[in-house]
Amino acid sequence: MTKKREEILMYFAESDRYMSAQDIHRMMAEKYPTMSYNTTYRNIYDFVENGLLEGTEYNHEQMFRISCGEQSHHHHHFICTRCGITIPLDACPMEQVTTDLSKVKIESHRFEVFGKCENCQM
Repeated sequence: MTKKREEILMYFAESDRYMSAQDIHRMMAEKYPTMSYNTTYRNIYDFVENGLLEGTEYNHEQMFRISCGEQSHHHHHFICTRCGITIPLDACPMEQVTTDLSKVKIESHRFEVFGKCENCQM
């Protein structure tokens, strides 16, 4: 664990919202002007692979946030398209699926709702 990796994780933990790799790179470049975008991107994907960050796609861009963790109860997210803040959704749409899935093995699922949070509507 390097100082830069620690700072990336701390930034995600303190923000608790979805951010792009470019957002993180801009923040890191202020303190480390020689740090390349590829280094930032590689570090973020290492964190995703290790379960520390989770990702989603919005407007053809990968966005990341600190992982909710496997200890969390099963939930989904509302994601603000302007600020990236997330609100957990306790309802699961899989409970409403009526299609016969008896012949398939579901390994995981995801449900995300995108819009503007209360603060970003103003």
